[in-house]
Amino acid sequence: MRLLILAFSVLTSLMPVAGHAEDAAEAGSETSFFEQAGAAFQDVLLSALSLSGTPYKFGGNSPETGFDCSGFVRYVFSQAANLTLPHGARAISQLGKSIPVDQLQPGDLVFFNTLKKAFSHVGIYLGEGRFIHAPSSGGGVHIVNMNDAYWAKRFNGARRLDEQPTQPVTQSLADTPSE
Repeated sequence: MRLLILAFSVLTSLMPVAGHAEDAAEAGSETSFFEQAGAAFQDVLLSALSLSGTPYKFGGNSPETGFDCSGFVRYVFSQAANLTLPHGARAISQLGKSIPVDQLQPGDLVFFNTLKKAFSHVGIYLGEGRFIHAPSSGGGVHIVNMNDAYWAKRFNGARRLDEQPTQPVTQSLADTPSE
């Protein structure tokens, strides 16, 4: 129930003030991220949230076997956006464009140094300082606040993937282990 409330909270906080995009445009309101980015990223967020509680497994890449951090991100983007990402947080960190933390939007990827090397962990930003990820401890896929001391001091950066990919990204970088 708590997950449903959080998902509803995240989604409604990102919707325009008016009920429809046309009404929002007529009222002079800014459009929401979902209207700008399209349905693909809304699907990414919903897909990620639906996997909450899936157990951690090193090298895991499916809900049936469990996920590691990059396996979780790869699975979500594959299922929800038809985008094929490389395995490994480091390899994923080479995709898209770098964005400053103050410009994070839901669906962006956030990276952390959790193994004493840069870009060793990845998650999906949800909004309001929260991200969803598959940590190696903590009960599987879940949402955390990236401003918590542990995550804040390990933050490496964020990337935004193409909002409307024209063709899948294929694995072109060497696999690197991730958490």
